[in-house]
Amino acid sequence: MQRKFFRDDAVVLRVHKLGEADHIVSMLGRNSGRMRAVAKGVRRTSSKFGARLAPFGHIDVQLIEGRNLHTVTQVVGIDLYGRNIVRDYQSYTAACAISETAERLTPEEHEPSLRIFQLTLGALRALSDAEHAATLVLDAYLLRTMGVSGWAPALTECALCGAAGEHRAFSVAAGGCVCRSCRPAGSAHPSPAAITLMRALAKGDWRSADASESSVRNEASGLISAHLQWHLEHTMRTLPYVSRSTRMEQR
Repeated sequence: MQRKFFRDDAVVLRVHKLGEADHIVSMLGRNSGRMRAVAKGVRRTSSKFGARLAPFGHIDVQLIEGRNLHTVTQVVGIDLYGRNIVRDYQSYTAACAISETAERLTPEEHEPSLRIFQLTLGALRALSDAEHAATLVLDAYLLRTMGVSGWAPALTECALCGAAGEHRAFSVAAGGCVCRSCRPAGSAHPSPAAITLMRALAKGDWRSADASESSVRNEASGLISAHLQWHLEHTMRTLPYVSRSTRMEQR
């Protein structure tokens, strides 16, 4: 049977060991969607492209199509963001959460999602450049990818009745901010600053986001992660490890 080759540019989400010298690489391709492939011999010192397949890198990869797993045959590094990301613990934990979210939001292999690919690539680039606090980059990514998936939290109107306004209650189960008439029992009552920060992150207002206080960032992060996990119906393994130390944010 003739082997089918294909090529794509992709973001490396994670890797894990296979046997004594190989890796299984989980990637998100621009055109191919989420896919897994065997990279043979990459753990040997003689490997030509082992470092290029490290997590969080943007690569140009050629593969042989397989039934369950593809096989990597060539790799060219486009931007190996992981080199910078792994030097900072906060950036590393945020990148791990971004990669897990990308996998969760693309449950079907080989179903292209160009917008999620672009958001994932952009978030990893932002972590590498360290222009913004890593937790802000992560929360902006979570809000925007939830928007692509169709269940971003309502922040400028009531999630239940649609009434416009800056509503003070927030219900994860209801879908975000809720007005006084609609708010379910047990709704949270976050500070106005936390909701303002979430709005800023959702629309890319980095000037406002960068000026936010650490306590406000933590409050907004709690709402965002709770909303994400509720709608995924799955607990995110990496989110509890995300470092939110004030000292580490002030880089």
